Amino acid sequence: MAAAASELLTGWCLFALALLAILIFCWVYVRKYQSRRESEVISTITAIFALAIALISSALLPVDIFLVSYMKNQNGTFKDWADANVSRQIEDTVLYGYYTLYSIILFCVFLWIPFVYFYYEEKEEDGSTCLQVKTALRYTLGFLTICVVLLLIGAFVPLDIPNKKNSTEWEKVKLLFEEFGSSHGLTALSFSISSLTVIGMLAAITYTAYGMSALPLNLIKGTTSAAYERLENTEDIEEVEHHILRIKSKCRDGRPLSSRDRRAVQQLEERLRTLRRRERHLEFIEKSWWAKFCEAIRPLKIVGGVFFIIVALLFTVSLFLSNLDKALHSAGFDSGFIILGTNLTNPLNMLLPVLQTVFPLDYILITTIVMYFIFTSMAGIRNMGIWFFWIRLYKIRRGKTRPQALLFLCMILLLIVLHTSYMIYSLAPQYVMYGSQKYLVQSNQTVDGQLRNVTFVSKDCDADAPEDQCIVTRTYLFLHKFWFFSAVYYFGNWAFIAIFLIGLIVSCCKGKKSVIEGEVDEDSDMSDDELSVYYR
Repeated sequence: MAAAASELLTGWCLFALALLAILIFCWVYVRKYQSRRESEVISTITAIFALAIALISSALLPVDIFLVSYMKNQNGTFKDWADANVSRQIEDTVLYGYYTLYSIILFCVFLWIPFVYFYYEEKEEDGSTCLQVKTALRYTLGFLTICVVLLLIGAFVPLDIPNKKNSTEWEKVKLLFEEFGSSHGLTALSFSISSLTVIGMLAAITYTAYGMSALPLNLIKGTTSAAYERLENTEDIEEVEHHILRIKSKCRDGRPLSSRDRRAVQQLEERLRTLRRRERHLEFIEKSWWAKFCEAIRPLKIVGGVFFIIVALLFTVSLFLSNLDKALHSAGFDSGFIILGTNLTNPLNMLLPVLQTVFPLDYILITTIVMYFIFTSMAGIRNMGIWFFWIRLYKIRRGKTRPQALLFLCMILLLIVLHTSYMIYSLAPQYVMYGSQKYLVQSNQTVDGQLRNVTFVSKDCDADAPEDQCIVTRTYLFLHKFWFFSAVYYFGNWAFIAIFLIGLIVSCCKGKKSVIEGEVDEDSDMSDDELSVYYR
């Protein structure tokens, strides 16, 4: 029992270290993008907390895999302390962790974030705080209604599927679900989280898939020269000034300008103000030490871009092979394309179980994958902005993101990170399901039809393993509680691959980005004394 406590303590201590690192990262990340002039304490805390909870839930995945794997020795036998009661206690500990984190995620998505968002959306200079709270609560009530509906559907939706000839796989899955538990509270929570994961899948298809190609290619191509851009900008200023003078020359004899000319002058003057702001930004960039430092590390950026594009291609190939395996060997759509074990292996599925034997190497790799998805998602959001269908709602810019946009950003990242657990399963199904567990298989040696020797050989856990020999992670069961969500995830993976390839082509065709990309817009009113904030 002491050994069990030691193993359990090791896993949870590393989880605590990951939690501390996550909190520091979220604080730095949110502070980097929030507006210095419009920052609000409540929105900042909400954004940090929401993003942290999502990352903590993803950090629980390797702990789950670590604990089920360390109950067994490498020869396939259970460790002395890993009896049925201890195993159940460890599994319940992880399950309660998921209960807590997923419940907090529901609270953030359906109550806290909507309330804070609508509170600041209704904020006015002379507005009543009481009126703001009432309006925010009224809109938040709609989100709470959606949450209640999802919980009720999840509590009573049937899990049965139509009978199929090849339903053996599904029968095995149902046995796992029975072991997982059949309480209405569990199914309601799982259904609600799966619904949010589908939204996260759509966000990942939109932003992450494009960001996986945009981020490395932007690093490789770099940005245009500040001196060159400044020269072009000066020519544009001269051209606009000349155009304004030419229009105004029409009224030298005292005649007023026509309405068309007045509108043209107004537009040109606005254009001139924007060009002059660009001039000040470019002049500051050209003289700043940061620009010189970025130029000095340009070779490292190219190497990083090449590395990230290789990683993106590795992920895409692994995802393709995993989906192809499901298409060829699963029981089909009516079972959610669920497959126990792997027939077509892929690089990540081979690598992670090997690393898992030397803890915490797999933890480091999982953390790297999650952070990679975060950064590529952020690259996609920065390039595209936040859209509602064809309407652009917000731009995400370093040091200039409004509180409402910051909340939207963290909501999207929360949903994407929630979907990351399924993405990791798609990339390495064997690892997520069983970790590095093995089980013993009897091997009989016969001579002339007579049994001479009986030996036991270890084999990686798969669908053919006896029920009491391999322990399935709680993460896997949470992800596949409802077969129809698994079917949606399957088709979503194909869409993810397609969008990545399209984004790769688009990113290759696009030219270099401006050195002040997104910092100066037509509607920008940033004062010159704030320049040092954004380029320090």
